[in-house]
Amino acid sequence: MKVHGTRSHARAAEEDKVLTRKQKAAESNEREAVQSPKKPKPENDNTQINGRSADEIAAEFEEFSKAIREQLSIQQMREILEANGQDSSGPVFDIISRCQDLLFYGPLERCPVCNGNLEYARTRYKCTGFYSEWSSCTFSTKDPPRKQEPTKLPDSVLKSPVADLIKKYQDPSSRPRRNLVIINKPFTGMVISLTGRLSRTHDYWRKEIEKHGGKVSNSVIGVTCLVASPAERERGGSYKLAEAMERSIPVVSEAWLIDSIQKKDPQPLEAYDIVSDLLVEGKGISWDKQDPREEAFESLTTELKVFGKRGVHKDTILQEKGGKIFEKDGILYNCAFNLCDLGRGLNDYCVMQLISVPGSGLHLFYKKGRVGDDPNAEESLEEWENMDNAVKEFVRLFEEVTGNEFEAWEREKKFQKKPLKFYPVDLDDGVEVRHGGLRLRQLGAAVAHCKLDPLVANFMKVLCSQGIYKYALMEMGYDPPDLPIGMVTTFHLKKCEEVLQEFIDKVKSLKETGHKAEAVWSDYSQRWFNLMQSTRPFILRNFQEIADHAAAAVETVRDITVASHIIGDMSGPTLDDPLSDRYQKLGCSISPLDKGTDDYKMIQKYLDRTYEPVKVGDIEYDVTVERIFAVESNALPSYDEIKKLPNKVLAWCGTRSSNLLRHLHQGFLPAICQLPVPSYMFGPAIVCSDAAAEAARYGFTAVDRPEGFLVLAIASLGNQVMEAKKAPEDTKTFQDKKIGVKRLGRTKTDESEYFIWKDDIKVPCGRLVPSGHQDSPIEYNEYAVYDPKLVSIRFVVEVKYDEKGVVMDTEE
Repeated sequence: MKVHGTRSHARAAEEDKVLTRKQKAAESNEREAVQSPKKPKPENDNTQINGRSADEIAAEFEEFSKAIREQLSIQQMREILEANGQDSSGPVFDIISRCQDLLFYGPLERCPVCNGNLEYARTRYKCTGFYSEWSSCTFSTKDPPRKQEPTKLPDSVLKSPVADLIKKYQDPSSRPRRNLVIINKPFTGMVISLTGRLSRTHDYWRKEIEKHGGKVSNSVIGVTCLVASPAERERGGSYKLAEAMERSIPVVSEAWLIDSIQKKDPQPLEAYDIVSDLLVEGKGISWDKQDPREEAFESLTTELKVFGKRGVHKDTILQEKGGKIFEKDGILYNCAFNLCDLGRGLNDYCVMQLISVPGSGLHLFYKKGRVGDDPNAEESLEEWENMDNAVKEFVRLFEEVTGNEFEAWEREKKFQKKPLKFYPVDLDDGVEVRHGGLRLRQLGAAVAHCKLDPLVANFMKVLCSQGIYKYALMEMGYDPPDLPIGMVTTFHLKKCEEVLQEFIDKVKSLKETGHKAEAVWSDYSQRWFNLMQSTRPFILRNFQEIADHAAAAVETVRDITVASHIIGDMSGPTLDDPLSDRYQKLGCSISPLDKGTDDYKMIQKYLDRTYEPVKVGDIEYDVTVERIFAVESNALPSYDEIKKLPNKVLAWCGTRSSNLLRHLHQGFLPAICQLPVPSYMFGPAIVCSDAAAEAARYGFTAVDRPEGFLVLAIASLGNQVMEAKKAPEDTKTFQDKKIGVKRLGRTKTDESEYFIWKDDIKVPCGRLVPSGHQDSPIEYNEYAVYDPKLVSIRFVVEVKYDEKGVVMDTEE
C-alpha cells in the first residue's frame, strides 16, 4: 500500500532506480545540460551569418564597441536607449553594453511573455520584467526579437565622430544577426588571474581564456577570479592567493576553466571554490552551490536555529539567559519569511524576533540572507529600553520586508504578496522534531530508562529520534536551518494545498504553448517555493516533478509537523521515561510478534513471495525482516469493525520512517491531489498493493540508511471493485459510492497461491508473474480505497535493506 505521505520516494512504478532529492536535482541538471542548445561546436566553426563567418562578425563588433566606448559619453548612450524605447537605468557597464548591442544589432522588442525589457546577460538575453507578484519573468533566449525599423539617433549622436559608423547599421537590412549559439564564449567580459603550478602551463591557459572571450591579468586586483591548484593552499599559498582571500576574490580550481569551456557556459564559481573554508567567517558557500553530498552532510549536522513560534533564534544566545519571545495582546513577536525569485536568482529567508530577557529590556533580532549561506547573512541584535518603541520598530520592519501590515497578518491572516517582497511562513506554537527529537547520544539512555517492552522501546526510539526527520527533509531539499518547516500551522499547509491545486488545474487546462507555457510553469514553481522554502528551488516542468517535489513535500511536512507535536521537546534528561510518555500520546497499542507464531510466519512468507530487489543504479537490495509488530490504533477501525466489511484484503503499504508516527496516530490520509502519474492517478485515495516489492520502494531511504518499515493493513474494497488499466479521470463516483478500484500492473501475484488468513481476509500471497498487461504504466497491481474508515493498519514490519550478493561476516 502506498500511503500519500511518502510520495518523495514514489517514483513511477516502472523506474528501476530510487533516487534521493539531491540525486534527482543532480540528474535534472545533467538532463537540462543535454537538452539545452549549448551543444559543442568545432573550435574553428566558420558558420555563415548574413554571408559572413561568426568570427568575422565578432571581430567587427569588437571594433565597433571600442569606437562607441571611446567616442560617446554615457549621457549620449542614455539618450540613444531612451529614443529607442530601451531601459536607460542601471550601472555604467550595463548602459554601455546595452547601447553597443542596440547600435550594432538593432533595438530589442519587448518580452513576448510579459512585455518587459530584454537585456543582454553574457550568454543569453533575459527579461527583467515580472510575470506576477510572485515571480520575475524567467524568459530567456539566444536569438531575441528586434525592431524592424531604423535606429533612432539623437542630434548629439549625429554630430559625433562615430556618426557615419553608427549610420552603417541604422537600417535593419544592413545589421548583422547576433547568434549566441554560435559565437558564445564562456569567459566573455571576464578578467582571470592564474597562480601556482597548474596541469597546463600559464601560457596555454592564457591562450585558451583569450580564445574563449576572456582576458588574463597578472594582478588579482579587479579580476573575476583567481585560478589556483588545490595544492597551493596546502603549501601556504602564494602572495596572489593571500591577496585574493583578503579582497574576497573567488579562488577556484582549474576544473572551473575546463568545465566552462567544455559546457560553453561559465560555471558557478562557488562550486569550484578551494579556499573559503579557510576564512575566519567560515565556508561562505550557499548550499545550492555546493556538491549535493557536502550539502547533505551540512544539513544533517547543522542545528535548527528556530524550533517554532516560541523558539528564540540560537544565534542570539539569549535563550541561555532566559530569553523568551515577547508576547503582547495574544501576539507572539516572532516572524519568519521566505523569498524565492528564480528570475532574479533570489532564494532568501528573513527572521525577526522581539526577545524579552529577565533584568533587561527588549531585544530586536533581525537576520536576512540566502538559504544555506549563514556566513554571509545580514544580522543584527539591538536592545531597546522602551517597549513601545521596540514594538513599533518590529512592525515597521515587517511592513518593509513584506509590504503588508503586521497585525492584519497575525490576527486575521490577511496578506497580499508583493513583487520582490518576502512572504511569511506561518510558524506553529510547538517544537520541531529536528530540535526536540532524541539526539544520537540520548537514544541508548532513553531505552534504558523506558518501562515499555524493550522491543517496543527500541521501535519508539526510532520514531522519536531527530535523524529520520532530518534525513527526510534533507532528501527533498526542504531542510533550511533557520526555519522550522516541520512546525508550521494548518493554515500554512492549507495555503500550500490551495496553490498546489491551482498549479495542477492551470497546467491541465493549459492552452498556451512555447515560451508562454514555460512562463506558467515558472510562475507557479516560484509561488510554490515561496511557500515551501527549499535549499535548491527550480522550475517544475512536468507532472512527475509536481508529484515528487510539491505534493509529496507538503504531505511529508504535514506528517512531520504532527510528529513534532507528539514528540515535543525530548532534549532534556531521560530519567522520567519520555518514550513511555510519547507512547501514551500516540494512542496506539504496539506488540512485538514472536517468530514462532503463525502470523509471523504468514507475513514472512507473504514478503518473500511478493518481493523483488530494489535497484539503485546497478546495485540490487534485498530485505531481511528484523521485527514484526502487531498494531491496534485508536484512530483506525478496530479489528472487530473491519472484519465485518466485505471484500477484505491484507495489503502492503509503503511508508517513510518519518511518516509512520502520523499514520499510527491518525490513520492513513488520502492523497491531497490527482495527477496523471502512478503515485497520484487515483486522486484522493489510499493506495495499496499486493506486492511487497512496491511498498519496499517507498520504505527504502538510501544505501547508507538501510533500515526501513513496511506496513500491512486490512483494506475493504467494498461491494463493487472496478478493474482498470488506465487511471479514472473522475473519481467522485468512486468516492460517493465507496467503490474500490484495482489498477492492473505489468506484474501480478499468482492467484492460485492466494489463501484466506481469517474472517474472510484474503492474502494475495502469490509469486510475482507477468500479468499480460505489458502496456500498463505501473509495475504491480494497486488498489485504491476512498474511505479511510475502510483501511486499518494491523502490522508494522521493520526491515533492513541488504546489498544483494554480499555475505556479511559475523565472526569475531
